Amino acid sequence: MSGNRRPTIKTVAARAGVGRTTVSRVVNGSDLVSADARARVLAAIKELNYVPNSVARGLVTNRTDAVALVIPESESRLGSEPFFAALIRGVSGAFAESRTQLQLMLVRDQAERDQLTESVATRRVDGVLLVSVHSEDRLPGMLEEMGLPTVLAGRRDAGERLSYVNSDNAGGAAAAVRHLLDRGRRRVATITGPLDMDVGRSRLAGWRTAHEEAGVPAPDLMIEAGDFTEEGGARAMRSLLERAPDLDAVFAASDLMAVGALAELRRWKRQVPGDVAVVGFEDSVLARHTNPPLTTVRQPVEELGRTMARILTDITQNGAPRQQVTLPTELVVRESS
Repeated sequence: MSGNRRPTIKTVAARAGVGRTTVSRVVNGSDLVSADARARVLAAIKELNYVPNSVARGLVTNRTDAVALVIPESESRLGSEPFFAALIRGVSGAFAESRTQLQLMLVRDQAERDQLTESVATRRVDGVLLVSVHSEDRLPGMLEEMGLPTVLAGRRDAGERLSYVNSDNAGGAAAAVRHLLDRGRRRVATITGPLDMDVGRSRLAGWRTAHEEAGVPAPDLMIEAGDFTEEGGARAMRSLLERAPDLDAVFAASDLMAVGALAELRRWKRQVPGDVAVVGFEDSVLARHTNPPLTTVRQPVEELGRTMARILTDITQNGAPRQQVTLPTELVVRESS
């Protein structure tokens, strides 16, 4: 072998007098190797200054050391919603010190869905982290049928079969509305998230729960569906004010929708919190810079991303069973309520 030629798994195997599979097992820490063979392989690795690569590891592990972070949303949503940026930071930070390559995949149309299907079918990734899950989305079911390890951010419903990491959406929403009722508000409206998502339904359920606990009516006319965008929050706030001009508080199921609601309240000359108190959900960077600063429910988005990455690694590398985790939320009181 030439002195400047990089050693391969084949040359290590030849020097140690073993097969390439045995070398791969030693590299990956497998117990299926005799002590004598392990010693010879380790001696050959040291002598040749061999650096394992992903192909060598794959001979035994059948892993690519790549995972896909799949977000079925547009680039504009990805750029405008702080949730996605925080989650990506959490996921990428969790993988930063490992050899796992993170592939961000936006699935906006059928062509990109087909590309994802091909990547899964040909096992170009070891697993998938799937964000922004809608009830009727076929992606989770497709990944489940293909047997590819998958971890969801959120869940499709309470009977979710796949691994997921969720925030305590119902509990956080109930705490927000309880706070408003405790401060004497009695006409508390809500701008929900999309109701084809468990996160939207759960935060609406929390709004209802807080009203039931306090014995305060919660009529449907005080509910308006939103879409987690600033524009959607403004539209929903306008509809609520037209139907219930005497409302005195609003719980928006995201900070971005709360920003839209605040803008619409200003157009209607309503003072916040004097006339209408406003509470959001997430505690994104936006919440500290609204006028007035926004009371909101803090959900640990970066931790959610890190936990998703940890669970997927546990499944792909250790064969761990399904894991379903719900992270706590916390009410952060500022000047808008």
